[in-house]
Amino acid sequence: MGYDRNEMCIHGFRAIASTLLNEQGFRSDVIEIQLAHVQENLVRAAYNRALYLDERRDMMQKYADYLDSLKNSVTQAN
Repeated sequence: MGYDRNEMCIHGFRAIASTLLNEQGFRSDVIEIQLAHVQENLVRAAYNRALYLDERRDMMQKYADYLDSLKNSVTQAN
């Protein structure tokens, strides 16, 4: 993508995704499991095994569409 390790890292991309998805109103449980974050509440983690697959598919498609729109707007501007 053209970034070197001093400009951007995977955690930066994950932070951007988390911020944008939270701002777009997706549920935090869905975002966190998509980012493979472990539930801090151990009791809840022991009982909640939900994967939220349908919501995650929808969320990731909307995120991909958003990224495509950014790419297309830059391409059209040049």
